Order: sequence, then structure tokens, then C-alpha cells
Amino acid sequence: MAGVFSGATKLSVGHPFDTIKVRMQTAEYGRFRGPLDCLLQTIRKEGIFGLYKGASPPLVGWMVMDSIMLGSLSVYRRLLLENVWTNRMFVDEETIKKNTLPSVGHGFAGMAAGATVSFVAAPVEHVKARLQIQYAAKKADRLYSGPIDCTKKLLKHHGIPGLWHGLSATLIFRSFFFFWWGSYDLLSRWFKDHTKMSTPAINFWAGGLSAQVFWLTTYPTDVVKQRVMVDPLGGGLNDGTRRFPRWKDAARAVYREGGYRAFWRGFVPCFLRAFPANAAALVAFEGVMRSLPE
Repeated sequence: MAGVFSGATKLSVGHPFDTIKVRMQTAEYGRFRGPLDCLLQTIRKEGIFGLYKGASPPLVGWMVMDSIMLGSLSVYRRLLLENVWTNRMFVDEETIKKNTLPSVGHGFAGMAAGATVSFVAAPVEHVKARLQIQYAAKKADRLYSGPIDCTKKLLKHHGIPGLWHGLSATLIFRSFFFFWWGSYDLLSRWFKDHTKMSTPAINFWAGGLSAQVFWLTTYPTDVVKQRVMVDPLGGGLNDGTRRFPRWKDAARAVYREGGYRAFWRGFVPCFLRAFPANAAALVAFEGVMRSLPE
């Protein structure tokens, strides 16, 4: 239940930033001079709702994904505490007496939760990305009329593997949840010990800052993931010829286009989005968790 509130909050705040990010990551060089130009072009040609293209699948998807991610995160935290950090086979007596999961344990729990939710996230993000790169203002000129149409066409022409195209890239990307949840615990502890902020304020600041730590460590893998997901699948879909049969092929293509800098295209809107979207989402999640009966 808390994850549903978290996902809805995250999408309403962050989706316009995400649209600009995906377009910056996947557009041919020269189409946009920068994120601001991308934003202005999108609004001028497609209206304000152009920023919310592809929002329907993640609206449902983020609620489901955050429920799975945050629910599994809580389970993995408990399993690690009970079976590793209070087990004499792995830690000393002093650690056992503390009976708390250290920040590195939260990191491992986050990495496991990231892998778990990837199996739900991959098809949602795949459909979202394909809708976000449709630049035509008129629906009649687009390959997909909406998320349902996109899903049907992917399943019709490429089956289940087609819908889950990009799963391996998603697993690589979400393994970096280690840094997100490890830093979230570290920052939460620091704010609690060194400030007089309220619990919701700590959730807000720790949530926003830890999300930025996450994106600073993982952004290049997200660029490659997006390239994999928007790569033409060909066949009956008739959307072009596939370019990247493997993850490393997409990574090499990104590097050939602009060296290491190419792996950071679209980083500014992503970084700007990370703080408010995730800060608000974690305030919502932690607040609902505190209000629910134990």
C-alpha cells in the first residue's frame, strides 16, 4: 500500500523530467542543443501533454514496481539482519549485540530488491521508452497509438521476449540500487544524529540526496539501457533493422558517437528530477508505513 503512494507521487513529479531525459539519450546528435531546447521544442510542437507521453504505463507500473521494490527491500533487510548480521558464523559478538543492519547491508538488500523488481520494470520501461521517442504531434503519424497498442504489437510480432526486451540491461542498471539504499540509510543516520529535523524532513532530504548518489553512479548504464530498449526489433513490427543484439554493442555505439561524454547525455534533467521525485516518493512511503497498524 505504501509503495502505491510512493509510485504515484514519483510519477506525477518526475515524468516530464524523464521524457526529456529519454529524448536526450536517444535522439540523433544535433536534434536538441540541450535539455532546455528539448523541453521548449516538445512544448511548442506537442503541447504540455507531450511531456507526459508514455505516462500511462509507468503510472500503473510505478505503483506496482514501488510496491514490489519496497516490499522486497523490507523482506531482504529482515533476512540479512536475521541470517547474516546476527549470525555468529559471519559477524562478531559486538555486531550481534547492536541488532541493526549496517548501511552496507541496506545496500545489498537494495541490490536484491532491484533485481527482483527488474522483471516487472523491464516491460513497463520498454513500452514507456518507445512511446516517449515518438515525435509526431498527430497520433495518426505514430507507430503506436498508446501503451496498449504498443504492448499488443510487441506481443503479436515478437512475443513475450519482445515485450521483455532489455531485461538484461535493466538488471545491470538496477544492480546499482546498492548505492541508493546504502546511502539512504547512511544519510538518514547522519541527519538523525547531527540535526534536529523531523522524521518526514529526514526522509525527504535523505531520499532526495540518496537518489542523486544513485544516478551519479549508474547513469551510463541507463543510457545504454535506453538505447537497447528503443532499438528497432524489425520483423512484422516494421520499425527498422535491429542494431544492438547485445548490451555491449549498444555501449560501444554510444562510445563511438561521443566518447565518454556520450554516456552522460540527458544527465541534467535526470539529476534535477532525482531529488524532488524521490524525496517526495520516500516521504509518501515512510509516512504511509508509519500510519499503518503494525
